[in-house]
Amino acid sequence: MANTPQAKKRIRRNTARTIVNKNRVSRIRTLVKKVENAVAAGDKDGAAAALKAAQPEMARGVAKGVLHKNTVARKYSRLTKSVNAIA
Repeated sequence: MANTPQAKKRIRRNTARTIVNKNRVSRIRTLVKKVENAVAAGDKDGAAAALKAAQPEMARGVAKGVLHKNTVARKYSRLTKSVNAIA
């Protein structure tokens, strides 16, 4: 257990940041699922709109340090390819 005031404060801050980060990752996953569901349904316009909404949120996740840059780049690529593949 933390004994110093600094360590106690760090625990409080980490707990608060963990909540924020979990919410951010959850929001990103939800937006990605919306794109995947629209692609599965064959809705090109809906998928494109969902992708347009998901991309800035994913970029924000990278900027805030909750997701790795290459992971997001890979997801961008795969989602974009799947949206463009809809006939």
